[in-house]
Amino acid sequence: MDIKSKKYFILAVLTFIILFLMNYIGSTYSDRLSRALMTAIAGVVGLTIGMWYINRTKKNDTFHDFD
Repeated sequence: MDIKSKKYFILAVLTFIILFLMNYIGSTYSDRLSRALMTAIAGVVGLTIGMWYINRTKKNDTFHDFD
């Protein structure tokens, strides 16, 4: 999946929404908004880094004949 595609953008938005709601609704701390935002942003950044790495190594597929 290319990072610049529409499918990735939809996946990133869904990831952000799910992580934000999980942390905002389930938290009882007074700073739950900032914690939920930081967790959701970190999740999207991690997703972006992972997808970039997979996309970068997909073009150099030298291990498909590994036995």
